[in-house]
Amino acid sequence: MTNTVFIALHDLRHQMRQGSTLLWIFVMPPIFFYFIGTVTGGFSSGVSGGLARPLVVESVSPGFLKDQIDARLRENNFVPQWRGDAAVVAAEGVARPRRLLTLPEDLSERILAGEQVEARYETAASSISRDYEAIQIRRSFYTVLADIVVAGARSEKPLSEEGLLALNDAPRIWRLEVSPAGQRQKIPSGFEQAIPGILVMFTLLVLLTSGAAMLAIERAEGLLRRLASAPISRTEIVWGKWGGRMALATMQIGAALAVGTVLFKMQWGPNFGMVMVVLAAWAAFCASAGLLLGSLAKTEAQASGLGVLLANLLAALGGCWWPIEVTPEWMQAVQKILPTGWTMDALHKLISFQAGAASVLPNIAALMAGTLVLGMIAVRRFRYV
Repeated sequence: MTNTVFIALHDLRHQMRQGSTLLWIFVMPPIFFYFIGTVTGGFSSGVSGGLARPLVVESVSPGFLKDQIDARLRENNFVPQWRGDAAVVAAEGVARPRRLLTLPEDLSERILAGEQVEARYETAASSISRDYEAIQIRRSFYTVLADIVVAGARSEKPLSEEGLLALNDAPRIWRLEVSPAGQRQKIPSGFEQAIPGILVMFTLLVLLTSGAAMLAIERAEGLLRRLASAPISRTEIVWGKWGGRMALATMQIGAALAVGTVLFKMQWGPNFGMVMVVLAAWAAFCASAGLLLGSLAKTEAQASGLGVLLANLLAALGGCWWPIEVTPEWMQAVQKILPTGWTMDALHKLISFQAGAASVLPNIAALMAGTLVLGMIAVRRFRYV
C-alpha cells in the first residue's frame, strides 16, 4: 500500500507541474461555464412551459374573435398585448417588440365571409425557442379554427361571440393533465445545464489526454522499465497509476465545484452528498478509462488525439453540451448507453428535478460496473515497454 500511495502521489505532483494540466483544470472550466451557460440560457425557455412570454398582436378591428384568439394564446403561455395599426405605432416611436404577431384587418368579418386569412409571426428568440414558439402559435390558431367549426355546427345561427362563449362554457369530455416528474418543472438550461455538463466533459477530457499521454511518455522514456526492475509488484504499480489518475480527476471535479459555486452561484440541490457520490463514481470511471487508453496508445500524440476525439464525442452524445431533452429521440436513446449519459442523467435527477437520492442508484451501479470492466482490461493490457 505504501508503494501504491507513493506512485499515485508522484504521478499527481508530476501532472500538477504541467502547464497544460493546470490550464484545463483551473482556467478553462470557468470560461466554458460562462460561454456555454450564456449560449444555452434560452434552450428551454419555451420547451419547459410555465413561462409567460409577452406577445404584441397587431390587428385593426379584429372583431369578436379577438377574445377567443387571446384566450388560446394565453393557454400556450403567451401574454398578448393588442394594438392597432403598425404604421401609427411606428409613427409614435414605439420600439419593435421581441415577439410580434400581425393579423389581417377586419379579421372576424373576413372569416365570416369565408375568406382565407394569413397571420405573420416574428420573433427575436434563438433558433430552438423560435421553432417552438411558432408551433405554439400554430397550435393556438388551430384550436381557434376548431372552435369556429364546432361552434358553427352546434348552432344554426351565424357564428357569433355568444356561440363561442357557449362553447367555452360547455364541459370537455377529454382532459389531459401533465405534471413534472420531479419538484422542478423546467428542463435544465443555462448554468444549471452547463456547469454539470462541462464538469463531466472536462474530467473525461483531462483523464483521456493528460492522464493517458503521461503513461505513454513514461513507457517511451523507459521510466516504466525502471519501475519493473524495482522491488515493487505489478499490482502495486497498476494501482498506483490508477490512484494518480483518480487523484487528478478529484482535483478537476473539486476545482469545478468551487468555481461553479462561488463564481456562478450554482445550486447543487438538497442531495449534495449523493451528488458527490455520483461525481466520485464518475472520477473512478475516468481514471480507469485514462489508464486503459494509456496502456493501449503507443505514442503521446496517439493518446492525446484519441482522448480529445473520444471525450468530445461522448460529451456531445451524452448531453454535456445541451439539454438532452431538446435533441432528437435517437440521441436520447443513445445517451442511455453512454457513461456520460449515465452521469448527466444522475446529476439532473438530483440537481434539476430533485428526484431523490435513491433514484440515481442504478446510474452509480452502471458507472462502477464500467469502472471495474475498464480497469480489468487496463490491468491485462498494462505493459512496461
